[in-house]
Amino acid sequence: MNNRLVMDNISYYYDRNKVILDDISVEFEKGKMYVILGPSGCGKTTLLSLIGGLDIPKSGTICFEGCDINKEGLEKHRRNNVSFVFQNYNLIDYMTPEENVKLTAKQDAQAMLKKMGLTADECKRNILKLSGGQQQRVAIARALASNNPIILADEPTGNLDEETSQEITSILKEAAREYGRCVIIVTHSLEVAKQADVVFRLKHGKIEVAALGMDQ
Repeated sequence: MNNRLVMDNISYYYDRNKVILDDISVEFEKGKMYVILGPSGCGKTTLLSLIGGLDIPKSGTICFEGCDINKEGLEKHRRNNVSFVFQNYNLIDYMTPEENVKLTAKQDAQAMLKKMGLTADECKRNILKLSGGQQQRVAIARALASNNPIILADEPTGNLDEETSQEITSILKEAAREYGRCVIIVTHSLEVAKQADVVFRLKHGKIEVAALGMDQ
């Protein structure tokens, strides 16, 4: 329990006739990479928002390391426990990669960027002069350098070519295993899902462990 993220009987809806998440219970552990599959509009991003403390469930509790994140404080949870990696990178475009990472870094920013495959020169360039794959590496470096134990990735390979997507997915998997993070990815990609330790499928408001090869 102390190293887990636990969602217990979580429900979320905009109104009673449009239920997004229907009394779901699921656990995530540090040191593993999880993928959540599901059709567009099924609630994958809503699920990440609840885990990340960006929204509050209508019912149920979310606990991390034995503490209710709502009672502990969502701002504290976001600051100390969670880092986000987005499809569109969400980097500050007038800064360099090093400056972007330093915003949240508790580790050496340039060393983390080099570990992600950027050269010393690339670390000093304007972020807009990098490729999409390089920008996503910067976003992941920022998440890792923060030392926050939960990494939430929303379609992190959606804008990337197949080869780069595989590299980014491998980096996220390494983040779980080498750094002991709990990495949770929502995606449409079965190729990303194949690298996960555990795959869940979200559909009609319910979540279950998925067997790959089924329709998304």
